[in-house]
Amino acid sequence: MSALSLVAGWLNGPSVRQVPTANFNVRPQHEISLVVIHCISLPPYEFGGPYVDQLFTRTLDGNAHPYFKDIAPLELSSHLFINRDGGITQYVSFLDRAWHAGRSSYRGQPECNDYGIGIELEGTDDQGFTDAQYDALNAILPLLYAAYPDIQDRVASHSEVAPGRKTDPGPYFDYRRIGLRS
Repeated sequence: MSALSLVAGWLNGPSVRQVPTANFNVRPQHEISLVVIHCISLPPYEFGGPYVDQLFTRTLDGNAHPYFKDIAPLELSSHLFINRDGGITQYVSFLDRAWHAGRSSYRGQPECNDYGIGIELEGTDDQGFTDAQYDALNAILPLLYAAYPDIQDRVASHSEVAPGRKTDPGPYFDYRRIGLRS
């Protein structure tokens, strides 16, 4: 993976696209202290295409696919999206609050969006992720650890912060591939 840098909450590098969205707000007075790993595919089980960008920028046509009817009006975002080829898209500055975790808590601290960074992997709960996605995560996480030391080793799944409500990224996400959990 090409060299990445982090400037004022934004990743920079040849593998990074910046697609700013209006789906965010200012973080409350919380230190950034968590990374939440998610997965998404739109439509379900289909990879590639413009639909994740459209969902996170509120431009998704609810008539483009039957699945989109209910999700098109939602106000969602993530800080990052990593596609199957390892390409990175950033929608929200890490300094701002993206709308990715919903009602959630981690180690007794509620509202993970207030202090967490959301990273979406293109995929589904019931299949593995690509080497390129793990390579991208392994390029990004050290930058985040250096910039926000409170997140060191505080990487959780969406299912951990919203148990019973969410299942992603699922059992095929291998934390060992990012140096966590043996």
